[in-house]
Amino acid sequence: MSAVPGSAPGSGKPAGRFRRMLDRLSSSQQDLESQELREDAETAGCTRIGDCHDREIVTVTGTLRTVTLRPRAGVPALEAELFDGSAALDVVWLGRRSIVGIEPGRRLIASGRISIDRGRRVLFNPKYELRPLGRE
Repeated sequence: MSAVPGSAPGSGKPAGRFRRMLDRLSSSQQDLESQELREDAETAGCTRIGDCHDREIVTVTGTLRTVTLRPRAGVPALEAELFDGSAALDVVWLGRRSIVGIEPGRRLIASGRISIDRGRRVLFNPKYELRPLGRE
């Protein structure tokens, strides 16, 4: 069996710019957004959420998908789901009802110690930096 000229070795698929264009055309919008978020995390030098482990101190980045006010043990808590294209984690600010700029669709960088609560990664009261809206 012979390889296709201009193909990746052993794959039988076209390589380079044409292959990337075909991949983009055949991917869903959600796949494209996830890929962009993974690349953004890598560029920012952050840990991928999917690679975070319990009790590890990390810096992660992504987009807030949801923001809700949910009391924890009788104390107000602002909870947000941060997604970076690899996985999601819950970011929780205890004692807060709202924080200016923390809203769905906003990108941010958060730092702190990961914990696992009911099978989900959680970052309590992280240090955070809001990313500019739109293209940087």
